Amino acid sequence: MFSRFKFIAARVYLGFALLLVIAPMVTSLTGMSFYLDLLTRVLILAMAALSLNLIVGFGGMVSLGHAAFIGIGAYCVGIPAYYGVHNGFVHLGLALVCSAVFALITGAICLRTRGLYFIMITLAFAQMLYFTFVSLDEYGADDGLVIHQRSEFSGLLNMENSITLYYTVLAVLLIFFGLLHRLIHARYGRVIIGSKHNEQRMQALGYNTYKYKLVCYVISGSMAGVAGFFLGNFTNYISPEMMDWTHSSELLFMIVIGGTGGLFSPIVGAAVFLLLEEFLSGITVYWHLIFGLLLIALVLFGKGGLHGLLLRWQDARRAKTMHGVSR
Repeated sequence: MFSRFKFIAARVYLGFALLLVIAPMVTSLTGMSFYLDLLTRVLILAMAALSLNLIVGFGGMVSLGHAAFIGIGAYCVGIPAYYGVHNGFVHLGLALVCSAVFALITGAICLRTRGLYFIMITLAFAQMLYFTFVSLDEYGADDGLVIHQRSEFSGLLNMENSITLYYTVLAVLLIFFGLLHRLIHARYGRVIIGSKHNEQRMQALGYNTYKYKLVCYVISGSMAGVAGFFLGNFTNYISPEMMDWTHSSELLFMIVIGGTGGLFSPIVGAAVFLLLEEFLSGITVYWHLIFGLLLIALVLFGKGGLHGLLLRWQDARRAKTMHGVSR
């Protein structure tokens, strides 16, 4: 009787995904290529937000240093390109390995702390990396480095084509979404979620929660490194500013907007964040004030973000229908 309400949230997210699939065709027909670039940026940052939500929303590990992994991925494109190496497989491999190694080393230290201390130590590591790249004059230091040619994949993908780049990013994003869906619903994911709510109980059951969380942190960092790989190719420019803590806080805002309760919600949150930013900045120079007030209102009155609002609306529809049937 209530099947048409049971999957309302899933249908909304599916509709949103379909819009992303047809977006290049719409922008091509309307001649608004600018919006394709904007949506490509949305997908890249959605990938980073999805990776951060793995440790924040499901693992309870709030990080203010996640932008460091994005910067690592971007520099794994820029530095080889600086020396004339444009092989995309090399760039992507370096992005995965370097971000994973950095996550393993820093995570092994950070995960020995909790709460505020974990937040501050992730921030400290990210800022250390930021100032390290600021001091590298060979690669532009604070001015950054221009990437004159995007990654090449032996003729398999033409990353110079904006539509090809868009669909490549979208495909990888959906692959990551599928992998995380399997991961969270497996026993491993249940241990991670259980550690978030009661770590001592999970340890009493015989699970080494430290190792589980460290693996989770490495997976999250590697995914963010891939997002950085795409961001470097998309912008054709890299700089230490990509690693600044303010970008980590923006990723957290995307998660808050979308809601930590769903896997797909960070993607929606990234889209709302960037599209709203673009819309408000075109209206007034004081858009930061309006944007901040909207975020405050969402935090105060929209518990669980957009995902939570959608679920509450779904429950209200179901309750209204039940009341009508009982009458």
